[in-house]
Amino acid sequence: MRIYSFNVNGIRAILGKEGFMSWLENCGGDIICLQETKLSDPEFRIDIPGYHQYFYNAQKKGYSGTAILTRKEPVRVWQGMGVDEHDMEGRVLTAEYKDFYLVCVYVPNSQDGLRRLDYRQTWNKAFEDYVSGLKEKKGVIFCGDLNVAHKEIDIKNPKTNLRNAGFTIEERNDFTRLLERGFIDSFRHLHPDEVKYSWWSYRFRAREKGIGWRIDYFVISDDLADRLKAAEIHNDVFGSDHCPVSIDIDVE
Repeated sequence: MRIYSFNVNGIRAILGKEGFMSWLENCGGDIICLQETKLSDPEFRIDIPGYHQYFYNAQKKGYSGTAILTRKEPVRVWQGMGVDEHDMEGRVLTAEYKDFYLVCVYVPNSQDGLRRLDYRQTWNKAFEDYVSGLKEKKGVIFCGDLNVAHKEIDIKNPKTNLRNAGFTIEERNDFTRLLERGFIDSFRHLHPDEVKYSWWSYRFRAREKGIGWRIDYFVISDDLADRLKAAEIHNDVFGSDHCPVSIDIDVE
């Protein structure tokens, strides 16, 4: 099974850009997870055959949002983590399959001045508990924009970003703690020394200059490790300030 994740930075916007629909139709994804869909219309669907489509929109108009497009119909799909404080922004969408749970997630940004860092840490703990609870039942794959560059290898300029959102020690430690509960960063597991990024600022021609961050992930529970066949970052795909990431994994 090939699964993709892509922060599209507005689904309506990227649908209007050259090349996106061609990529979507030809990428070969059995499942495609999208983040930052920025939708308000509960009836919205992408004009692409062969996929069951599930969307989770934020209550705030034009903000956040997640989606799962899947060729194989899940056993069930649900929205949120079951925590009212965190379930208003459309950030966690879960599909259950025979072998595993798939969680499409868009983690909150701590924002300029770290004004949302306290909330982000509360959210991190709730999400850690959520996926750990799923792991007690069957394998878990979660993917999306996690808004954290975990190690110095995952960011172009680590020294100058130590107190910037996405690279604070608090966010990085939270991600370490989650992994220690029996999860694996799939790309780093298969590519321990490879430098590759999935997000670039729109400012200063950052993507052209190779000034990026790796903040989009596939994380799998350790019981699925021997089924993982590939993990890739597709930085040749444009249309957003992020690029897609993917895994190939032997699951049903």
